Amino acid sequence: MPTPMGKLDSALSDLATRGPEMLALARRWVEINSYTSNVAGVDAVGELLREAFALPSLTLTAIPGGEGFGTHLVWKTAAAQTRPPILLIGHHDTVFPPGHFEGWREEGGRAIGPGALDMKGGLAVIRTTLAALEAAGTLAELPVIVISVSDEEVGSPTSAAHLRSLAAGAACALVFESGRANDMIITRRKGVGAMTVVAHGKAAHAGNNHKDGANAIWALSRFVDAAQRLTDYERGVTVNVGQLTGGTSKNTVPERAECALDLRYETVADAELLVAALRAAAEAAAIPGVRMEVTGGANRLPLERSAASAALRDEYAACARASGLGDGEAPLLGGGSDANTVAPLGVPAIDGLGPRGAGFHTTTEYVELASFVPKASALLRFLWGRLEAR
Repeated sequence: MPTPMGKLDSALSDLATRGPEMLALARRWVEINSYTSNVAGVDAVGELLREAFALPSLTLTAIPGGEGFGTHLVWKTAAAQTRPPILLIGHHDTVFPPGHFEGWREEGGRAIGPGALDMKGGLAVIRTTLAALEAAGTLAELPVIVISVSDEEVGSPTSAAHLRSLAAGAACALVFESGRANDMIITRRKGVGAMTVVAHGKAAHAGNNHKDGANAIWALSRFVDAAQRLTDYERGVTVNVGQLTGGTSKNTVPERAECALDLRYETVADAELLVAALRAAAEAAAIPGVRMEVTGGANRLPLERSAASAALRDEYAACARASGLGDGEAPLLGGGSDANTVAPLGVPAIDGLGPRGAGFHTTTEYVELASFVPKASALLRFLWGRLEAR
C-alpha cells in the first residue's frame, strides 16, 4: 500500500498528465463570450462548468443571479458540511462585450483571449486539481467548497451575500484571480466604493429671473472640491470624481447636477470614515434652495493582511516553492476581488493563485501556458497538506 507521501507523488504525477485537458477546458470556456451583462453567454459557460465539475464527491447548488445576471454555482464535498471548509473562489463573467475581444489564440507559449487570465484559467486550475484528488480517492475527505459567481466584474452585487453566507466559519479562502509576475501571492487589496451625489436646485431664466433660481451646479461644485480634498495618499485613501453632468443651457439656472465618485481605502475604519465625511461634505455644500441627494458607499471592504492570512500565505508559499513557482508576497493592490468580500468576516484569505499572465481587462490579456500545471500542483499540495494535518 502506498505511503501518504507516495500517494501524494502519485497524485502529482497524475496531475502533470492532465495539462492538455486543463488547457482544453480553459480554451472551451474562453471561446464563449461571458461579458457580465451577456447573461446567455455567462450561463452557457456555467453549463460547461457544471459538466466539468461533475465529480462524484461534489454536490452542485445553482443560485439564480436575479434579473440581469447569470447563475452562481457552488459545489461542496460532504466533508464541508461537518468541518470548517476551505473556500476555492472564482468567477465566470468577463469584461468584454460581444464582438469586442473574442477567441483563444496561442503564440509564443501564451494563450491570448478574454478571461484566459481573468479568470477562466483559474477555474481550470481548480477543477483539474479536484479531478486529480478525486482520482486519488481523497477529494471526499476534504472539506471543500468551490464557488464561481457570475457578477464579480461589476462588484458581485448579487453574489456577495451568498459568498458571505458560505464563508461563515470557513477555515480559509483561496481566490484564483489572475496570477501575478513571479507568482506573487496577494494578501492586501484596497476596498472599493462608489457614490453618486445629485444636487436638486431650481431652474430660472439667467437674464430675467436669476435671483429666483437655485444653481445645482454651484452647489455640486462646492461638494466636488471638498470631496477631492479627502484624498490622503499617505493613508491610501483616494476619492475620484470621475463624472459630472448638469444643466440644460448657459442661460438657464441649472435645476439638476450629478456626479459619480470612485473611492479606495486600505482599512475598514477608513472606509467608514470616508463615507461619513463625504455625506457631511454634501450636506455642507448645499446652498439655499438646493437639496443634496447622496447614494452609495463602500461596495467592497478591503482585504487586510492579518496574522492568520500571513500564516496562510506562508503555508501556500511552501507549496508553490515545491511546485517550482515563485513564493513572494505582492504589494498592496488598488483593485478589489471577492477576497475582499469574505476577508472582513475574519476568514484568512489569499488571492492571485491562478495561472500567471498579464494584461487583464485589456485586449492584450494573456496567460502563460506553462504555468497551469505548477499552479495546480501548488493547490494539490496545499489541500493534501490540510488533509494530513486534520
